[in-house]
Amino acid sequence: MDIAKKAKEASYKIALSSTTVKNDALTYMAQALEDMKDDIISANQEDVSNARKNGLKESLIERLTLTEQRISGMIEGLLTLLDLPDPVGGGTIIKRPNGLTLLKEKVPLGVIGIIYESRPNVTSDAAGLCIKSGNAVILRGGSEAINSNKVIVKALCSGLKRAGLPESCIQLIEDTDRERIQELFKMRDYVDVIIPRGGGALIKNVVENSKIPVIETGEGNCHIYVDEFADLPMAEKILINAKTSRPSVCNAAEKLLVHEKIAREFLPDALLKLQKLGVEIRGCERTRKIYPNAIPIKDEDWPMEYLDFIIGVKVVDSIDEAIEHINRFGTRHSEAIVTKDYERANKFLAGVDAACVYVNASTRFTDGGEFGMGAEIGISTQKLHARGPMGLEELTTTKYLILGNGQIRE
Repeated sequence: MDIAKKAKEASYKIALSSTTVKNDALTYMAQALEDMKDDIISANQEDVSNARKNGLKESLIERLTLTEQRISGMIEGLLTLLDLPDPVGGGTIIKRPNGLTLLKEKVPLGVIGIIYESRPNVTSDAAGLCIKSGNAVILRGGSEAINSNKVIVKALCSGLKRAGLPESCIQLIEDTDRERIQELFKMRDYVDVIIPRGGGALIKNVVENSKIPVIETGEGNCHIYVDEFADLPMAEKILINAKTSRPSVCNAAEKLLVHEKIAREFLPDALLKLQKLGVEIRGCERTRKIYPNAIPIKDEDWPMEYLDFIIGVKVVDSIDEAIEHINRFGTRHSEAIVTKDYERANKFLAGVDAACVYVNASTRFTDGGEFGMGAEIGISTQKLHARGPMGLEELTTTKYLILGNGQIRE
């Protein structure tokens, strides 16, 4: 695949680029998005029209759609990176008794392959993060967004060219045939890491087939646990935000766990409000006795990421049962407890195995921008090489520079 070879060549050049040059590129990329805004929206309208003809779910069409406001968000995301520290360089100096001086510094990963679905704003976010961190990137978006992605990448590459960087630092696989992904998986000599960003099926395909190291991101079966000592108005507010503010994204709440001691007080009003907002309620047997409008939940629902106006509800006997349920069915993404009890909050924080664990806040905050990273390349749900929102620091690795004056090892 020529794209991979070109990316490897480009990666050596951008890795040596100064912060000034990379920031210039980001500035020109943002300007090009502004200049080509009408072209991007026109291409996106074509994608949305095709998606509707092909029967794509409305929740996925919402992810696909670009508005002027979202394009402004893409531009702002690139410009935000200008003020963030360059993650490349710096490091720690270590002096050894034998006179050797070691410098442990941060260097780019090299060539990053990103495979993602639906959301064309990811194209800009991912490219910007890779440029700032000195990496070349190969982008493979979903076929439903191909026209949008082509125009966005064209704009971004014009910004690279204006800054004097190789346009092959950002490349899009335009062929939507799935065989192209399988080819990419074999490019171990040229691509350093693959990052899938999307649903469970996509991530599973990448993990099982890639010969290149993979960082898993994206799938979010996130829970809100309302404890017996919760502030119930606060819990209701957090629940509604986490479920309905944007249900098609990975940090939206998919499941609600409620302590049995406050279930009868909390559930009727909270679930009615969700239902009035268009949310389908799927409940366990105990939930349905309290809120008969809930439909029976199936065993296969508990590990499911809906990405839609659907929520699964379970009444639990204890915080231990809530933690056990989350660790069994969660995707290690984002989990939240609502409680006024300090010790129970700490127990939840320590006991839940996830990248982001919240006390009295919505899971919707799991986002690179909200964490002060600018954008993010994805939310890593694994423990190696990074975990949580992947910003600039997470797109680097370590290199040791060793300075001597003739030392040999005895």
